[in-house]
Amino acid sequence: MREIRLSQILVFCLLAGGAVVLGLATAWLVLGRLALGDFRGIVLSVAAVVSIYLYAILTYRIFLRLFPLELGEIAEASPQEFIYHIHLLFFLLLFYPLTRSGVVPVPLMRLVYLGLGARLGKNTYSSGIIFDPLFVVIGDNTIVGQSAVLVPHAIEGRHLSHAPIRIGSNVTIGVNAVLLGGVVVGDGAIVATGAVVSKGTQIGPGEIWAGMPARRLKAAAEEPALPGN
Repeated sequence: MREIRLSQILVFCLLAGGAVVLGLATAWLVLGRLALGDFRGIVLSVAAVVSIYLYAILTYRIFLRLFPLELGEIAEASPQEFIYHIHLLFFLLLFYPLTRSGVVPVPLMRLVYLGLGARLGKNTYSSGIIFDPLFVVIGDNTIVGQSAVLVPHAIEGRHLSHAPIRIGSNVTIGVNAVLLGGVVVGDGAIVATGAVVSKGTQIGPGEIWAGMPARRLKAAAEEPALPGN
């Protein structure tokens, strides 16, 4: 684990502090003068939290738009390491408590992950945890099961890198499954409950994988031979 420097903490505090100020101001300007009765405090508090998170996500995306976080290995003391640590602070202090809480309904979590940069197809939802969403691409009609984890980053001693996770359409990722960086899952595949899919694994269309580390249990069904062949 690399040390997060004071300069990086200060930049994060400046960005996050701006989101907090804007969120509080927005909640007050929109609702502050309304007669909300006995629930005034609750309504204002909820509005403030929602506004702060919306501004935090917007700030985070603008930051990465201006200073992109790249795939591959991140050298020590490099500009990419500085950007990564700002990205990490946003998640450690703001986004992980939200994505890991289990409080936000799954349909709303889809919107959160889209806001954080994940590319999710139609009718695709996650009730698990997607780390580094900007490095995750999932097709249509796919479900990531309860407490499953997608981890595009690798932290191994001083080594730090990112590799994308790509999941096709009509895929089922089972409860408590773990997919590490560089994993590719083909259309119609199934990753069983509790499976741990190692870095760089290629799962073919229609295959079923299970175990720790995950191994192929069943290949895609072969198409029936045509009559006369």
